[in-house]
Amino acid sequence: MNDDAITSLLRWYRANRADLPWRRDPSPYQVWLSEVMLQQTRVDTVIPYYHRFLAAFPSIAALADAPLDAVLKRWEGLGYYSRARNLHRAAGLVIAEYDGALPSEVDDLLKLPGIGRYTAGAIASIAFGRRAPILDGNVIRVYTRLLDMPDDISQSATKTRLWRIAAEWLPAQGAGEYNQALMELGRLVCRPRNPRCADCPLRASCRACAAGTQAARPARAARAATPHFDVAAGLIRDEKGRLLIAQRPLDGLLGGLWEFPGGKREGRESLVDCLRRELREELAIEVEVGQHVVMVKHAFTHFKITLHAFDCRYLGALPPYSEPQALEALDWAWACERELGRYSFGKADRLVIAELARRRGTLL
Repeated sequence: MNDDAITSLLRWYRANRADLPWRRDPSPYQVWLSEVMLQQTRVDTVIPYYHRFLAAFPSIAALADAPLDAVLKRWEGLGYYSRARNLHRAAGLVIAEYDGALPSEVDDLLKLPGIGRYTAGAIASIAFGRRAPILDGNVIRVYTRLLDMPDDISQSATKTRLWRIAAEWLPAQGAGEYNQALMELGRLVCRPRNPRCADCPLRASCRACAAGTQAARPARAARAATPHFDVAAGLIRDEKGRLLIAQRPLDGLLGGLWEFPGGKREGRESLVDCLRRELREELAIEVEVGQHVVMVKHAFTHFKITLHAFDCRYLGALPPYSEPQALEALDWAWACERELGRYSFGKADRLVIAELARRRGTLL
């Protein structure tokens, strides 16, 4: 990209950039938090979560001091919960190893959990003015269209080439503004579908626009079919009517969140048999499975599930135990329905909770 193109891009950005809270205060913590939240999440979805999270944890020190449960509760509904866990871990490391100040160099940022090459470049360039490249989905789209690249962007050789281009095209000064301008251009103009080429400040330099190949860039290999799994979950009540909930292991999907215990159906087993097996393996308990309560569909990044929740009566722990055991869970607890809001749950379980609330309202 030549100097004239960069000038046109920056002029367009200054006239069209969105008024975002982290741009009003581009301090290191705010930039870091926003970049983590924006990973695979739309801007308009992030903004309210950003404000609530900052209100609860206004500094790196406050985040590091908070219990993980409290952090996950503030993140609840935003998805991709490993981001929250890594943010919390990284805050503790910043306090312990960097005297509470987020490091300014890319190499140091990369040592922190949850910070990859893109996020490190964004923080270093935007918050600290370092000459560091970035490469996210928006920027990849802009670059591959500017160059009319036919190469599959899922291939490591293509990504290596794009990172080299991102570094070579950085201006000598103002890398942070340039990086933000590219991301904004990809978000507002150089969109995945129906790009607004007539409004693009880089149109004169765009080879894909000249060739009419915008819709084919970036090039990707065909995606495989998304797997689907049936999952059974137990709404397990004790003699007091309390529900048994389990906390997922930290190192897995939805780590640290709470759930109604159960798991994935295997082979040709029935959902009832699946539920009984999973509860024995996960918590070492026996239940009487009753009525099917609700069916919930949910899509994760790489697979989809249909969750079937069943009313269950708690019969007791398997010998030699006298209470549930966290065999394949981080923890467990008995909770009244009205207490469930204190815990952080994934979306599928929150839909089950909403159904319980609806049923409770019907019965009142």
